Amino acid sequence: MTVDCCPLSVDKKMEELRIDKWLWCARLFKTRTLAADACKGGKVKINDTSIKPSRDVKIGEQIQVQLGQLHKVVEVKSIPKSRVSPKQVEEVYIDLTPKEEYERIEFIHAYKVEYRDRGAGRPTKKERREIDRIKGEM
Repeated sequence: MTVDCCPLSVDKKMEELRIDKWLWCARLFKTRTLAADACKGGKVKINDTSIKPSRDVKIGEQIQVQLGQLHKVVEVKSIPKSRVSPKQVEEVYIDLTPKEEYERIEFIHAYKVEYRDRGAGRPTKKERREIDRIKGEM
């Protein structure tokens, strides 16, 4: 009498994936190590709770990820078997990040042009014109 592997455990494996691996597969992080470090550092949350890299993610869960200054909110749409191409990212998750968050990041980058390192001196005429042009657009 042979005993086969329980088919439910196989289906469960297809519906769940470690969060660090899912973040890497969904192209939210360049490497799986960076994804795991973000989880350990409290930059990845599910239901406003910091999670460990080993936690399984399921379809339908909302994940909050802090990528630098961007606070991204995504909903898991599918569990990929391996890393997807940039064109297929829409099939893996739904981006629920508010439009205002992207506008805030653009605003920060626009004003960073004016920021100068200590000891860099005064801006040149060309740099000053660039700063004036950017400030005039806002």
